[in-house]
Amino acid sequence: MKIALLQMSGGIDPAANVATIVQAIAEANAGGATMLFTPEVSGLVDRDRERAASNIRDEASDAVLATVRAAAAEHSLWIHLGSLLIRREDGKLANRGFVIDDVGTIRARYDKLHLFDVDLPTGESWRESASYTAGDRAMVVDTPAGALGMSICYDLRFPDLYRALTDASATVLTVPAAFTRPTGAAHWHVLLRARAIESAAFVVAAAQTGVHQDGRATYGHSLVIDPWGEVLLDMREAPGLGFAEIDQTKQEEVRARIPALRHRRAIPDVERL
Repeated sequence: MKIALLQMSGGIDPAANVATIVQAIAEANAGGATMLFTPEVSGLVDRDRERAASNIRDEASDAVLATVRAAAAEHSLWIHLGSLLIRREDGKLANRGFVIDDVGTIRARYDKLHLFDVDLPTGESWRESASYTAGDRAMVVDTPAGALGMSICYDLRFPDLYRALTDASATVLTVPAAFTRPTGAAHWHVLLRARAIESAAFVVAAAQTGVHQDGRATYGHSLVIDPWGEVLLDMREAPGLGFAEIDQTKQEEVRARIPALRHRRAIPDVERL
């Protein structure tokens, strides 16, 4: 099955961002894809909290979400909307991913579990927890691409999440991201390949790229990796649309060849001497 990935350089204007997504939906459909994957923060890339707050809505009022749902229905395309910044019912903010089917129905929602709070040697400082509330559940949803296990960006560093997703029968792991350039250059490829290999699952990671209007710089390199750890698609740094094939027979072959998932055991208590 053919999938499409949108690698974008999102900015501070949601209308411009959603126009990019809608164009990608049409192009993905024309290119024969059954499902499109977009990056983290597809609707708004803005680390100015005060300015960003004026563009963050609840689901019912979010114009990006509504427009993407309408375009999915128009083009009969499934979409994994990597994430949007959403105001929850309790007034708090969430970094939320969506799976939307080919008639525009929201099939699944996932709020990012692990928030990125870090001071980098480059001088960059990030405090996601100052603005957003972490999710409280993992999510697997059936799609034409397979059983999708949802995650977002910094989640990538926590392998227990992916073990839980594959224990729940996920066959494709999604990692939409806006990785910083220093951490991307150091860890992006190796961590994504590790998640694919240890899970014997496809990994689909659509990413933000380039220097954004708010001043941040993201790593790009949207990837599709097969269950053996081979990179099927690397979009490098340019914005645009990429295509890859997901062949579930490859996953069956890998899981038969190295049946590590069947050999998993509950870890006993650790003795510390």
